[in-house]
Amino acid sequence: MSACTELVPLSRDGWDGRPGGRIPIAHMRHVYRVDEVERRLGKLPPRDHESLRATYERMLEKGPERFQVKPSGLPAMDHLYDDLPNFHEVLDDLKRQLALCADSRDALELTPMLLLGPPGVGKTHFAREIAQLLGTGMGFLSMSSMTAGWVLSGASSQWKGARPGKVFETLVDGQYANPVMVVDEIDKSGNEHAYDPLGSLYSLLEHDTAGSFTDEFAEVAIDASQVIWVATANDLRGIPDPILNRMNVFDIDMPDDEAARKIAAKLYRGIRADHDWGQRFDPEPPDAVLGALSRLAPREMRRALMTAFGNAKLDGRHTLQERDLPDAGAKKSGIGFVQ
Repeated sequence: MSACTELVPLSRDGWDGRPGGRIPIAHMRHVYRVDEVERRLGKLPPRDHESLRATYERMLEKGPERFQVKPSGLPAMDHLYDDLPNFHEVLDDLKRQLALCADSRDALELTPMLLLGPPGVGKTHFAREIAQLLGTGMGFLSMSSMTAGWVLSGASSQWKGARPGKVFETLVDGQYANPVMVVDEIDKSGNEHAYDPLGSLYSLLEHDTAGSFTDEFAEVAIDASQVIWVATANDLRGIPDPILNRMNVFDIDMPDDEAARKIAAKLYRGIRADHDWGQRFDPEPPDAVLGALSRLAPREMRRALMTAFGNAKLDGRHTLQERDLPDAGAKKSGIGFVQ
């Protein structure tokens, strides 16, 4: 299904531009066949299936080619090791896989990964960082908020209100043949749905079968073989073994005190640099503030800092104090946070 041209450099809005970073390069890859879309469209009755007709027309308008991107060499990753000190094992594995294709014409191929850890540890943030590092797009699906079992794979157009699944939409409506697809809280998919919400992953996580994935709504084969899968979970229970066997599973712990202080300090500097009002505050936070922040999960630190900046501003100060933070003492661990 794929058709490739020569490698071309991509200039992408939002590319981080860090020293040592590399501009992504790309093949053009066909993710579906136009003749199959035209055949399906031609078979539709004139006045029925308006949503399906619109989907086929959108596919024809957009065309089948998408960027299949990868970094132009082994990308600079030191900043990720600094920013995500509790993800070093995952980053080491990612670096090994990137090294294999860094100086070749091979496509970027990453084994699906499952990030297992307590709520708020930074799993979803890590997935977003990976998408930025690789220079590709990202699709996001929260399994805890799913209302139907067919959100990944689409529902038959015969059903009222049916629509394509998330994989189809990400590939057809996006720019990339190899987006990062985040399946958040995969352990919370539950069994209350009429259809198994994880059923489509059995084929999507296998490179060979993913190359001809058929969404139940559009019924047109889509090449999803290049999708980069990142799943997150708080608990392995409830995740079927056939899913686990298709993924590299990484245990992500809460950062230790030293690492948590580094994360908090970096967040402080980042918030300060991103806002004009931030320049009115001290370049570095006091040690007592860092100590209080280190007791929070990384996800909670930013909200706590924004509260502290506001309280200090109202008090006419340019130095944060521990009392400016929300009740950090009540949140000693991220384990009990609501995801």
